Amino acid sequence: MSSHHNHVQTSPNPVDFSAIQHLMSDTMKQVDAEILRELSSDVALINQIGFHIINSGGKRLRPMLVALSACALGYEEKQHVTLAAVIEFIHTATLLHDDVVDESDLRRGEDTANAIWGNAASVLVGDFLYSRSFEMMVSVDSMRVMDVLSHTTNAIAEGEVLQLLNINNPDTSEAQYIEVIRRKTAKLFEAATQLGAILTNQNQQTEQAIAAYGLHLGNAFQIMDDMLDYTANPDELGKNLGDDLAEGKPTLPLIHAMANGSKEQSTIIRDTIREGDRDAYPTILKIIVQTGSLEYTADFAKVEAEKAIASLSDIPDSVYKDAMKELALFSIERSF
Repeated sequence: MSSHHNHVQTSPNPVDFSAIQHLMSDTMKQVDAEILRELSSDVALINQIGFHIINSGGKRLRPMLVALSACALGYEEKQHVTLAAVIEFIHTATLLHDDVVDESDLRRGEDTANAIWGNAASVLVGDFLYSRSFEMMVSVDSMRVMDVLSHTTNAIAEGEVLQLLNINNPDTSEAQYIEVIRRKTAKLFEAATQLGAILTNQNQQTEQAIAAYGLHLGNAFQIMDDMLDYTANPDELGKNLGDDLAEGKPTLPLIHAMANGSKEQSTIIRDTIREGDRDAYPTILKIIVQTGSLEYTADFAKVEAEKAIASLSDIPDSVYKDAMKELALFSIERSF
């Protein structure tokens, strides 16, 4: 292995995600309070559904990135709390809409909102969360913040539509797949970290560096997410294994296996993507393992995590910067 890889070797002592959560716990308590305050509406169903999603045990990773980035850059005011809540609202809105689009009935081990309250309510409450997030970002009174977040929500929507076009399409290329995750997932991570730089009035170089950290972290995170659909313990993962396959989603493990398997193996995967067939899961898993596609996917994510860590090289050292490095390692070591 080249020396380039050695500094980000998966550590013998696994990353302690709870230690990162502990470091940020005071700030995140404020974020949670802000979320609950801003969720409240005189329309009871909005409170119910919002409360259900927000309390369903997510890692709160995206809002935590806003806080981590701001703290790593020496921020001492309070607006990072509002912006962390904004990022969580945008994320939650996309989840509500996603679960409707994907017809999912499980997320984080809980029934999805659409499984409980139906599609119409999920879509409309997602709309409420989007529009509430815009009210909140206006309160921060920064054109740069508005600029970044409006572009971000737009890019996420484009990513969702691109993903829709790839569904049941076995000809989806690796480049197309990467483009979808860049918009659909990595863009919000990028915005989260970039906001820390905007709040602290950093120069362009620092802002770009910390934004690049977010982008690569988001890529690593989503690629691992797609791999976990084939490797995780379903109890830990909190969603149904084989969901991606059932939806006919051509993710990286499948794209690599189609390109590197035998003609017969490739045909089996192509047919399964076209039809979306959960029952083919054991067969497909066998092919993915035989073609080395899981290693390929894990390595791809690892390179993204390395790029994320490298992006922080000029950011001043602090416990927050250390936590950001650890988070990059967590993104590729995690099982949930």
